[in-house]
Amino acid sequence: IDIAIASRASSKETAEQLLHTLDYNKYLTYKQIYPGVKTSHFLKIRESSGLQYEEMIFFDDEHRNIFDVTKLGVTCVLVEDGLTADIFIDGLKRFCMKS
Repeated sequence: IDIAIASRASSKETAEQLLHTLDYNKYLTYKQIYPGVKTSHFLKIRESSGLQYEEMIFFDDEHRNIFDVTKLGVTCVLVEDGLTADIFIDGLKRFCMKS
């Protein structure tokens, strides 16, 4: 399983430092960190990975991102108060039902 991060952080350096401090880089295959719309992030992830949008699942805390990325065909899960195991499993179930 490949894991990607799509962040519109205004400071790529700060975001990279946080990923390093938390030791998350070892889990990430693709990183798109720059200001902009999420659809741009996903286009670059699709191009880099060779995956189709329908083969992706996206967890995010912003309605606008869920709205935009859903239009691409990505399975999207709104995470309003943080990602829990239950929300993650529910998202995987939704993804599997769609496939």
